[in-house]
Amino acid sequence: MKRNINANRKTRLKATFWNGVLLVVLLIGGYITKNAYNAYISGQIGKIHPSFSYSNEFRLANIYHHGAGKHSNVHMVLDINDDIRKLASDHYQLNAASAEEPENDLWSSYADFQDTNPFNYSFKLKTTTAPVTRTSNRDPNFISSFLDYSLTNPEMAAKVEFEWEDEDVLAPDVTDRTTVMSLALMSSNAYVKLPQTGNWRNLTGWNITDEKGAPEYGWEEDGIRGHVFVNQNESVVVFAIKGTSSQILPGSGNDETSVNDKLNDNLLFSCCCARVTYLWTTVCDCYMKAYTCNEKCLENELRRRDYYYYAVMEMYKDIVMSYPNATIWLTGHSLGGALGSLLGRTFGLPAVTFQSPGEQLATKRLHLPQRPGIPSYKEAIWHFGHTADPIFMGTCNGASSACSIGGYAMETGCHTGKVCVYDVVADKGWHVSIMNHRIHTVIDNVILEYDTVPSCVDPGKCEDCYNWDFVRDEETASPKLSPSPEVTTTGYTGASPTKRCVGRNWIGICTSYEPVLSKI
Repeated sequence: MKRNINANRKTRLKATFWNGVLLVVLLIGGYITKNAYNAYISGQIGKIHPSFSYSNEFRLANIYHHGAGKHSNVHMVLDINDDIRKLASDHYQLNAASAEEPENDLWSSYADFQDTNPFNYSFKLKTTTAPVTRTSNRDPNFISSFLDYSLTNPEMAAKVEFEWEDEDVLAPDVTDRTTVMSLALMSSNAYVKLPQTGNWRNLTGWNITDEKGAPEYGWEEDGIRGHVFVNQNESVVVFAIKGTSSQILPGSGNDETSVNDKLNDNLLFSCCCARVTYLWTTVCDCYMKAYTCNEKCLENELRRRDYYYYAVMEMYKDIVMSYPNATIWLTGHSLGGALGSLLGRTFGLPAVTFQSPGEQLATKRLHLPQRPGIPSYKEAIWHFGHTADPIFMGTCNGASSACSIGGYAMETGCHTGKVCVYDVVADKGWHVSIMNHRIHTVIDNVILEYDTVPSCVDPGKCEDCYNWDFVRDEETASPKLSPSPEVTTTGYTGASPTKRCVGRNWIGICTSYEPVLSKI
């Protein structure tokens, strides 16, 4: 009996000893394999991640460009290395030094950023988790197929029942001022023009040459651009989409993309093809008569391959392939923010926008997946803006407004998700002006001037274009009034090439046209 007790005591002592050894090994191994742990975390898409500290920094890794209009088949990517950072920095400093007006600065005029390089800056983001309801199957090809089907068979598509899942996903902490500022700076970064370089990779194999075989110039200015930022272990990717460049708005860039930017603005944020008054030539042929519009025609226009929503979908597909295990966030200013929000709704991704026009109407017209009755706090979409910006507030409309005088029909004001509003009119006595829409005004004079960020709240019930009649069945609709004999119907394909307006004078009359490509 005594011998058995001693034997059991020796067994327990041995077990205690080896358990202690195992504990030491695990502690040492945990310290040594920190990078392996981070690699494991990066693959846990849709699961709860531990919050990163501010030491987790993001840097610019890639720049995407997708063409529009006649260059809609162009899809290029520029991988950022030290040589390109140096070249881009020198180009930026030269442009900044030659700027005639300080408001033309696209980065920031704030003292803390005067000596920084936008292409080499490290952005500090804090993370949290957010509840999201999204489709179980978020494969880009599957979603694209559904959206195409919904255009041709909207009644049947409405009966498709998705499988939905409720998840806590990794998201930016929108209650943290530094994080909000960094995302705004990333949005600003997407505006900064690049120097000419031959290091772009062609993702489509499209031959960018003219009819004589010479290199075709202009593709870099004709389309939409997005900047990709990644953290150290590539577990989180931030996709910042460039917003509108406008000749009437200093501080929005002088890119030649302003023509296509205006076209997409007028299509996404107007009630019907930018029909403001009888003096305006519409950007599509869906207008039928006073306050009557062909809704099916509008939906098909939004999904054209030579417009921006299709372009950002294609850029997102390549980002997913390049960073297959990463969590992807979206951000952008103005038009770029709205496109980021639409992309976030499409794939159930967190999106943070700045001074974005109302995109709720475009969300419905694109038939983006949406679970009935989903509350705004489960969408992970946050719209930051301030009360002195008429574009964000949805008041820059009407024939006499600054937007209309500049040729923009910004008629929507309803947002999805949550809105986070700085009340600069009440707090600082600002007057409402389109000049307050500029990105560096938002960064320097709003975000950095407030000690805290505003609370993000449900925008409440909102309806755009309530006084319009949107008709689906063209056969029963009244005859369409054509404002110009030069513009042919784009709702059908035929032997004659169709045209669209690409230039307007200050009162909205179309002054130049270009042929458009066939639809999807």
